[in-house]
Amino acid sequence: MESQSEKSVKLSGKMIALMAAASGIAVANIYYIQPLLNSVAEHFNIAGSQASLLATLTQTGYALGLFFILPIADLTERKKLILTMIFLSVLSLLGMYLSPNFILACIACLAVGITSVIPQLLLPLCAKLSDERVRGKNIGHIMSGLLTGVVLSRVVSGTVGKYFGWKSIYIIAVAFMAILFTVLKFTLPACTAEEKGSLDYASSLKSMFSLPSKFPVIREAAVNGAMILAAFSAFWTVLTFHLQGSPFYFGTNIIGLFGILGVSGALFAPFAGKISDKKSPKYTVGINIIIIFISYLCFIAFGFKVWGLIAGVILLDMGVNSCNVANHARIQSLSESERNRITSVYMVTMFAGGAVGSYLGAALYNHFGWYGFCCIGIATQTIAGAVHIMGGKKR
Repeated sequence: MESQSEKSVKLSGKMIALMAAASGIAVANIYYIQPLLNSVAEHFNIAGSQASLLATLTQTGYALGLFFILPIADLTERKKLILTMIFLSVLSLLGMYLSPNFILACIACLAVGITSVIPQLLLPLCAKLSDERVRGKNIGHIMSGLLTGVVLSRVVSGTVGKYFGWKSIYIIAVAFMAILFTVLKFTLPACTAEEKGSLDYASSLKSMFSLPSKFPVIREAAVNGAMILAAFSAFWTVLTFHLQGSPFYFGTNIIGLFGILGVSGALFAPFAGKISDKKSPKYTVGINIIIIFISYLCFIAFGFKVWGLIAGVILLDMGVNSCNVANHARIQSLSESERNRITSVYMVTMFAGGAVGSYLGAALYNHFGWYGFCCIGIATQTIAGAVHIMGGKKR
């Protein structure tokens, strides 16, 4: 149970803004490498395909962190765990900056991914300390910060890499994380675990496999999350190839500007949280599945026009990010004592959907072109809609 001191904690606007900023700063570490792969290949004198392994390892590390680190937060004091992960993140980023060869860079990237789960520790903490009436709104603000970090990270690292060398962004990231550690150490409220002492780590991991049966809402949210991220990841995997070919023939500098459109989804996240609080999270998910479906209709009808792609990107990002906010609002209210394990189940399943979407999107585009790729968006959102309707009116 919550202690009296924890019940009395109220999340101020400043604390929510700090959590949002911390989420954006931490998640950016995962994506810094993506625009720098050609520079990395030249630096280590390797092929571009080899250099891309760094991005893969970073994502793999993040998935491992989601599965193995998040459950610890249900067993220990959350603030201490968050600060520990920030400290380890500093060491990982420093290892990336100092890496003398490609092998050590690979190890460092894996570690960077594992230690970048900080936003997924802050989200359950925010949910725990939030009044139920504004929980969705607060989660929306945290998600807005996280998504802004994802969008801006590629732009920042690409610019820094161009003028100061690809490793420079990692020493800058070390400084950001060190500042974050200091600020959170003195401002983040302490929060003890409800089940401290009643579960060991192995039992905690094992219990995650029974959560979807115990809470059917998790199963519905996880499947929807996987389908939604599959549509999102497939699009962003294919977009570069599409814009480099006929009729656009854009360079990488112009293609990179499309990523900034993702800010629209980040800015809409708090609004999606408000809708979840006033209506219901399930209602918000349903509306935004329709929006994602419409975005793919836009890609089918106007995918060879710049304005059509821009309109579709804005709808897609808005729908995906709003669904994610609403799904978090749904699952974060299920259980105080299992909140971080629930987050882990949802995020790992969602992440797996994104990985499959990237693979299928590229495969369909290579074999059947733009319209073949668009089928994945229609198919995934049809599945998401069916699961949503069959789930009934729960939450």
